[in-house]
Amino acid sequence: MTNTKIELGAWGEAMAAKHLKRLGYKIVEQNFRVRAGEIDIIAEQDGTLVFVEVKTRTDTRFGPPFESITASKKANLSKVALEYMSRHDCHDRPARFDVIGVQLATKEPKRASDARIEIIKNAFDLCYAK
Repeated sequence: MTNTKIELGAWGEAMAAKHLKRLGYKIVEQNFRVRAGEIDIIAEQDGTLVFVEVKTRTDTRFGPPFESITASKKANLSKVALEYMSRHDCHDRPARFDVIGVQLATKEPKRASDARIEIIKNAFDLCYAK
C-alpha cells in the first residue's frame, strides 16, 4: 500500500468520524488494533456500541466501497469486535456493525465537499470464520 492510499484512507476515516458526530454518534475510539485486525471507528449511538468499517474509494472501477467487505473481512471484524468487548467488559451491551463508504470526487481531496459519504447501519451480523 502506498502512502497516497494510506493518506486517502486516513482522510476518509476523518470525514467518516465527522459525519458520525453530525448524526449524533459519540466516537469512543479510532483505529483499535489487535492481532486479528483493526476496526476503524468504535462509537456509541443511543446506548448501542457501533463498530464502523470505513471504505474510501477514488473511483468505482472495482465497484462501490461497500462491495469490498468480504465474508473473510466480516469474520475478522467480528473477531476484533469480540476482543474489544472482552477487554472492556461490555458483552452485555447491544452492538452492531455499520459500514461507511466514502466516494471521492478527486484523488486529492481538500474539503468535505470532495466526498460523498454513505452509511449502512447494521450492515452485517456477527460472523465466525469456518
